[in-house]
Amino acid sequence: MTETAARTRPASAPDPASAPGTASARHDGKGLATGTLGLWGSTVIGLASTAPVYSLAATLGWVVLAVGAQAPIAFILAFAPMLLIAFAYRELNREIPDCGTTFTWGTKAFGPWVGWMGGWGVAVAGVVVLANLAQIGGIYFWLLIDESLAEDPVVVTATGVVFIAAMTWISWRGLEIGERLQNVLLAIQYVALAAFVVIVVVQFATGTAPATATLPTLEWFNPFGFTDFSAFVESILLALFIYWGWDTCLALNEETKDPKRTPGRAAVLTTVILLVTYVGVTVAAMAYAGLGSEGFGLGNEANADDVFFALKDAVFGPWSWLLVVAVMISAVSSTQTTILPTARGTLAMAVYRALPARFASVHPRFKTPSFSTLLMGAVAILFFVGMSLISDNLMQDTILSLGLAIAFYYAITGFACVWYFRRTLRDSARNLWFRGILPFIGALLLSAAFVFSVVDMLDPDYGYTVLFGVGGVFVVGVGSLALGAVLMVVWALFPASKPFFRGEALNEETEVLVPDDDELVIADAERQVAGR
Repeated sequence: MTETAARTRPASAPDPASAPGTASARHDGKGLATGTLGLWGSTVIGLASTAPVYSLAATLGWVVLAVGAQAPIAFILAFAPMLLIAFAYRELNREIPDCGTTFTWGTKAFGPWVGWMGGWGVAVAGVVVLANLAQIGGIYFWLLIDESLAEDPVVVTATGVVFIAAMTWISWRGLEIGERLQNVLLAIQYVALAAFVVIVVVQFATGTAPATATLPTLEWFNPFGFTDFSAFVESILLALFIYWGWDTCLALNEETKDPKRTPGRAAVLTTVILLVTYVGVTVAAMAYAGLGSEGFGLGNEANADDVFFALKDAVFGPWSWLLVVAVMISAVSSTQTTILPTARGTLAMAVYRALPARFASVHPRFKTPSFSTLLMGAVAILFFVGMSLISDNLMQDTILSLGLAIAFYYAITGFACVWYFRRTLRDSARNLWFRGILPFIGALLLSAAFVFSVVDMLDPDYGYTVLFGVGGVFVVGVGSLALGAVLMVVWALFPASKPFFRGEALNEETEVLVPDDDELVIADAERQVAGR
């Protein structure tokens, strides 16, 4: 490289002329802030990304409507593929701690085309859920101030846009400020959930629970109690949504202390905490409200959109606003953490020539994916405003379609783990189980959920809209993935993409562009000195 070219290239960006895998490229990494997160911070961000309060509020009612008293076991069964895929993430991250996660691992295992689509699946899920989170944040913000404004679509949309813009700025500003914010926001969420469970238990113990209350039974946990297979699949897909997000801590692996081990541990820990949280709160809500179709019973379809809002006055009395605050904070908190993995995923794709080089730019001071983060926020705002202008029903269908994108890229990750480690599976029993059998089962389960859901979504009665004679959920869900395939082919026609699609920039043998361990030690030491 000439001296002039070296001067004009941004100092924070990796040298595109330096092939991934060279010693200097490996040491420099992608320019992100190394050694920022520990196990606690990584776990907090993983939990915050799932928006536990909002996810339960928005999903529990629909799961109960689908499978009735089997809701607790549905959440447990949906946890199984999540845990199995978490093992795949952990094993792949130990070997390849790259912030591209599914994109990078899928490319190394199956080649550029599968890897690119895996990265697209992550991006689609992020954009869709950001629009939904922004809408919920806007609604609940105004429920605290003026309930009439919470029903005004213009006011709600404008408020949601402000939330997306603010959280995009925080994500762009640096990971450390985001981590500190998430510690506070997640604490508020868990205080609200713990208070909900404690009050329910106290009312049962003191005999002040409502007439609808019923003691939990073992039948709630009977995996053979499902009577309708389609309803069972629907409940699992809904439950996948509330677990989704834990993989954010893997996308921050290059910014984590001990990146080969900490993110994987945080992912497994996050999924286990979520299982305990979701099943515990579900049992408490079902026991308190009952499954009746009237009043605040969970079988009442009028309560399905938000069971907490239906129960808040009965459980909390004058403190009912606490649950409203918790749901709003949950949605806004997840808005910020959802931006993180998508921005880093597109950064990695650009570094390996799977996207235009502009996506690889890193802020020289904040060490964040500057262009990718800002673009992610802008696209989410445009999508949110566009869906709000077209139809609120179509917005709801985009949310229902989210499970397809989640199952799609999680399944790619599970299969990629098995195939990438195929030569070492027989080296030990541990390798066989955690790199082979368990990820393969998880990927199969998610693939089955994807296929069955696609078939069900073809029904015009599925969801809120009908497009082209089939369910709008199918058009949005499958169409968004098909759009990715089209964009991939278009990008493959550009000369700049050739190193990636020919398998030169990233393949099974090349080393990925990640920081050296020495660099992480130095960065951590510098941070400790600065703290003094």
